[in-house]
Amino acid sequence: MSIPTPGQPVRGSKTGVPIMALFDLLGRTWALGVLWQLQDGPYTFRELQEKCESISPSILNSRIKDLRKAAIVERTLDGYQLTARGHQLVTIIRPFGEWSREWAKEVFHLPEDATQATEQ
Repeated sequence: MSIPTPGQPVRGSKTGVPIMALFDLLGRTWALGVLWQLQDGPYTFRELQEKCESISPSILNSRIKDLRKAAIVERTLDGYQLTARGHQLVTIIRPFGEWSREWAKEVFHLPEDATQATEQ
């Protein structure tokens, strides 16, 4: 399976507008989890698998391959790490985490300690 590509049909967009291609890519199983863990990288494959806990080796391999093709992750001598573009993306995603904690507290009445656990 190829990665979602701007300009080509993707989930949610027949024309493949760039934002929908990105959402399609990030919506794949474990894509955001891998991205999130790599913000503290680099990590070897095994280290990254341990960080992601329940991820299978085949899914991790697929997500790394997808994120590398999208120039969000790169392989170095020390393992896998975010590219400059990947770091930029994580910086953009962090406010979603803040928004989601407020949403969880206000709409679903989750206690503060329950909303903090989602950051890890």
